[in-house]
Amino acid sequence: MQSVLIVVHLLVVIALVAVVLLQRSEGGALGAGGGGGGFMTGRGQANALSRATAILATLFFASALLMSIIAGWNRAPRSLIDANAPANVGGAATTKKPDQAPQGSLLDQLKTMENQTPAAPTAPAAPAAPATPAAPAAPATDAPK
Repeated sequence: MQSVLIVVHLLVVIALVAVVLLQRSEGGALGAGGGGGGFMTGRGQANALSRATAILATLFFASALLMSIIAGWNRAPRSLIDANAPANVGGAATTKKPDQAPQGSLLDQLKTMENQTPAAPTAPAAPAAPATPAAPAAPATDAPK
């Protein structure tokens, strides 16, 4: 069904482009050639091409709308949070090797990180002993007031 609709849509698109290019415009385009004495002249040609353009444009929009509706039928609603649910739903969090790629959704990864026990905290390094101060600077002499 979709393949047939795509082929029909492409045929309508090609016909619509051809009809638009055949129309006479102020700049000339492809419809500028030819003179009098043809099968359709002037006003009749403009009416037929305008009507064909309107019909083809309607078919184009209808087929595009129908294709989007048919594509929506095949799509099942899903949640971004529940995508790739973990295998162990009710168990304890598993630890992973650092080189192993994380699996599950972002929410599952955050819960796993939250449940992991942190490593024993290390004591902060003692501050370096202050250097012995140099000799005190000479007091400034008071200037006369």
